[in-house]
Amino acid sequence: MGITAGAYPLGPESGLLEVTTTRAGFGAKAGHDLTIAVTRWRGEALIDPAGPAGSSLTVEVDAGSFEVREGTGGVKPLTASDRAEIEKIIREKVLHSARNPVITFRSSRIEGTAESFRVEGDLTMAGATRPVEVRGSLAEGRVKGSAVVAQSRWGIRPYSAFLGALKVGDEVGIRFDLGLVPKQ
Repeated sequence: MGITAGAYPLGPESGLLEVTTTRAGFGAKAGHDLTIAVTRWRGEALIDPAGPAGSSLTVEVDAGSFEVREGTGGVKPLTASDRAEIEKIIREKVLHSARNPVITFRSSRIEGTAESFRVEGDLTMAGATRPVEVRGSLAEGRVKGSAVVAQSRWGIRPYSAFLGALKVGDEVGIRFDLGLVPKQ
């Protein structure tokens, strides 16, 4: 059973949109690899099963809606206050969400098949727009995929602490697992 042509609204009610980070630097053992949920976002997939070139994707993310869900590794487990501090750092020092409240992605080209597709598009965050590639697959009404974003390409300095001994890796992962329900 294939997917029908049409518009599919996307958002938190559709499923999961997450960011994953890794740690680097001399003090990496002290830090955590993070899984961060994006809690406020919306988008739309226009799907043309006859040809991916007729399809498109747009997504808008509230830059202040990142919530730390998990921290693995590290010397000690993350506390509620650690999570709150990390979320504040993301808003204020990494994404500067007061100045740049919205992160957007707009596709410019889609190719491949439902089982394996590639979306090229422009990602705007922290006041800069750069191309990014998303890879994914569609099966049984769910679309899953990922992208890798090097923060420095958008002028973002990856967060560091302890005089640079502990840092977040420049590349962060973005992954999604979404159910597609046609627009009513």
